[in-house]
Amino acid sequence: MAFHRFKALEAVLTRTPVNVTLPSNKVSEFFGENVFGIDAMREYLSEEAFSSVMAAMQQGTQIDRKMADQVASSMKAWANSKGATHYTHWFQPLTGTTAEKHDAFFEPTEGGRAIERFGGGQLVQQEPDASSFPNGGIRNTFEARGYTAWDPTSPAFVMGKTLCIPTIFVAYTGEALDFKTPLLKALHSLDKAAVDVCQYFDKNVTKVTSTLGWEQEYFLVDEALYNARPDLAMTGRTLFGHTPAKGQQLEDHYFGSIPDRATSFMRDFEIESLKLGIPIKTRHNEVAPNQFECAPVFEECNLAVDHNQLLMDVMEKVARRHNFRVLLHEKPFAGVNGSGKHNNWSMSTNTGKNLLSPGKTPKTNLQFLTFFINTVKAVHDNADLLRASIATANNDHRLGANEAPPAIMSVFLGTQLSNVLDELEAKVKSSGKMSPDEKTALKLGVGKIPDILLDNTDRNRTSPFAFTGNKFEFRAVGSSQNCAGPMTVLNAIMADQLIKFKQDVDGLTSKNVDKDEAIFQVLRKYIVESKKIRFEGNGYGEEWVKEAAKRGLSNIKTTPLALGAFVSKQTMDLFRRNNIMTDREQHARYDIYLETYTKKIQIESRVMGDLVLNHIIPTAIKYQSSLVENVRGLKEILSGADFKKAANIQLEMITAISDHINVIKTKVDQMTEARKKANALTDVKKQSVDYCEKVKAYFDDIRYNVDKLELLVDDESWPLPKYRELLFTK
Repeated sequence: MAFHRFKALEAVLTRTPVNVTLPSNKVSEFFGENVFGIDAMREYLSEEAFSSVMAAMQQGTQIDRKMADQVASSMKAWANSKGATHYTHWFQPLTGTTAEKHDAFFEPTEGGRAIERFGGGQLVQQEPDASSFPNGGIRNTFEARGYTAWDPTSPAFVMGKTLCIPTIFVAYTGEALDFKTPLLKALHSLDKAAVDVCQYFDKNVTKVTSTLGWEQEYFLVDEALYNARPDLAMTGRTLFGHTPAKGQQLEDHYFGSIPDRATSFMRDFEIESLKLGIPIKTRHNEVAPNQFECAPVFEECNLAVDHNQLLMDVMEKVARRHNFRVLLHEKPFAGVNGSGKHNNWSMSTNTGKNLLSPGKTPKTNLQFLTFFINTVKAVHDNADLLRASIATANNDHRLGANEAPPAIMSVFLGTQLSNVLDELEAKVKSSGKMSPDEKTALKLGVGKIPDILLDNTDRNRTSPFAFTGNKFEFRAVGSSQNCAGPMTVLNAIMADQLIKFKQDVDGLTSKNVDKDEAIFQVLRKYIVESKKIRFEGNGYGEEWVKEAAKRGLSNIKTTPLALGAFVSKQTMDLFRRNNIMTDREQHARYDIYLETYTKKIQIESRVMGDLVLNHIIPTAIKYQSSLVENVRGLKEILSGADFKKAANIQLEMITAISDHINVIKTKVDQMTEARKKANALTDVKKQSVDYCEKVKAYFDDIRYNVDKLELLVDDESWPLPKYRELLFTK
């Protein structure tokens, strides 16, 4: 292994940036060229077929079989012009990644000939084998069939030589087996609920779209060093590694000059992304060494989710061309910042209004306050569910660390908006009618919101859910996660809350309360009821943990416990009444997420044991033996006090190495026994809890002693690339 480490370092030293040439100096000339978007559809589709697809995209209408055949034929012609020879239904199973099965366009005909064929039936639906995808008990072992169905709201694209068609994925019995299906249902529910509320303020609003702008953080590691670290290759993170003398403490990497090799990689994957219609706009160094971030402009939520999944795939493929590996794990290195994927969420109307952006009149600002306060109330009432939506084995390593939000859900509003809510709470009476003067004063105060927000640029990095001017930033989402999970929950709870809001307001207006006054009364009630979720301070401090406990806020630190919110009565009722997921689908996801957690900790435990027993301990013993031989040599030529003086340090090192080896071997054996006991459990929750509390419990002790050995053993003998090499080798 030591040989591989130094060979890897030699390979790194010979790396040079890959030359990347832009197709054009103007991105507009090649943006979306590999997407069957509106321009391509206008060119290839008949007017009737184009109108049918646009109606499906904008109003959710169905495309009949005749139109589907026309669309498929045109889509094939377009894809062939791009060099595509195959097609696939591109979907997002509950593995967290994407899936695809490629089929050639050609079909054999009589006389040993072939024809290129792609019909509406192949476009609209396929039957991939669902037997090896997570299903949570939804299907029996003998029911392998699953269905993928075309999602016309997300455009098809060509990747390499394959036409990729975004689809949903469902079981033979109709239950969702993917991330996209419940997301689409949640977006539909939000659209309807938000339009109903918007009618209080603007009768021209007929559609509300959820928008998402994600920020993707990641690390880059040279491929040779990556291959010399079995833990990185198998788990996505370093299970061992002593913190280097220089990490991120000088804060000199953040927004610094981007290294040439990294810039070359970024330019390459950005070109590929832009061709696929992914509107990547921003790139920069992140806080930790060799950590970076990219971000697009806002898009409709479903499309943004697809684009993020596609981008992660593109990044990993392009990285290999540059002799890099992209690390999307939430915490690949101890002692430096982990990686998140901030989800910037808002809502926009067909009239061009951002519902979370203040306007120029009291009326538009009352609309802003309505959606703003309802968001806070939705988070308050469903904090545990929101926490569950970002609960993964990977994210457990990151949440609560010094760069990430804590596991306690809270909302940051900023001082100015907090004051607005406090004033609204104080001014509006809990019952009875406001006087004309009170109503006028209140509306005038609301009208000043844009002015007080002009300088409200503070961003609380310690908050998991923060308002940042015209959107809410869900900062707790993990870097490797599919955004669809958290976005399904956020849009669902918002839809449910808006429905309740309309019921409350209509209940007052039915009693002859003025509409605006009814809105103010309900908003005040929500402000009071959700006040404990608002927090403006340092989320990293121990004081907040104590304060949150006083407020009655949950602090669920581990995934197995956090996931329980998915199957609570409150959650089951919410998803059922909004037609987003059935009880069976929700229980299936709960079981799948628990199983995934267990398997990830199991893999880490096994890799840890393998590295310790086959690499770390043998290396330490070999080095210790060289020290023993040296001490024997000293004893042959020295005696008495001279020998003790000369050999004292080496004897201490020999003893220290033995002590660490003994602890490591004992802990690994105990961890293995704990793993065997956990494996024998048949209840998925009990098994995941056992892995969390009894298997993972050994990780820190084993790592501590291995990292101490790294400092004791001769550098030339140490088998694994060290942090100083992984993080600082360009």
